[in-house]
Amino acid sequence: MIGQREIANGAHFAFTDRWGGVSAVPYEELNLGGAVGDDPGAVRTNRERAARALGLDPARVVWMNQVHGNEVAVVDGPWGGGDVPAVDAVVTARRGLALAVLTADCTPLLLADPVAGVAAAAHAGRPGMVAGVVPAAVRAMTELGAEPSRILARTGPAVCGRCYEVPERMRAEVAAVEPAAHSETSWGTAAVDVTAAVHAQLERMGVHDRAQSPVCTLESADHFSYRRDRTTGRLAGYVWLD
Repeated sequence: MIGQREIANGAHFAFTDRWGGVSAVPYEELNLGGAVGDDPGAVRTNRERAARALGLDPARVVWMNQVHGNEVAVVDGPWGGGDVPAVDAVVTARRGLALAVLTADCTPLLLADPVAGVAAAAHAGRPGMVAGVVPAAVRAMTELGAEPSRILARTGPAVCGRCYEVPERMRAEVAAVEPAAHSETSWGTAAVDVTAAVHAQLERMGVHDRAQSPVCTLESADHFSYRRDRTTGRLAGYVWLD
């Protein structure tokens, strides 16, 4: 259920795998995405199970309506009964409030400054990374008092640069924005490495305490992959501060 978990200086980071939930094929088992065609009741149960496993109140987790953009929302609590806004990063200065990001090949980015009490979660797929969602999230954190040199950054399971095949022209376009994204598949064709690009952007922003999951979602049967399966579930990354 919780494939990776870390606690560092009061900052909590967690990434799920696909097991321990109630969703049926092709979303089996722990699908946490509410907009992929799965039964809404199963998704609610899965989100409750994942939150309880982390010691969180399921009603106090902030989710996003992710659209592969660069918009950031500053939050101090769940959205309530209204529509969830279309953003790809959420930032909070409320300790104990968990922020969540959904992925199934894109790079989930979790950020925390334990001293300032500021945390962020960002959805960094190829379009969002190119659009600048990573520096936008860091800037939003600094506006709340965070210091880049204190920020802890963790990226979770994502498709790796040796598997993310793209047309040569797309690789060139992405690499023109972020050279670190330039990659090649294990079979010798054009590829992009979104996670490497995310870490390069963080480095330039002054965020040096970083760690990367070794899991490639396309290669791992324990994780959802849109590129591999198309109709599938979503993993989640969670971040919060004591």
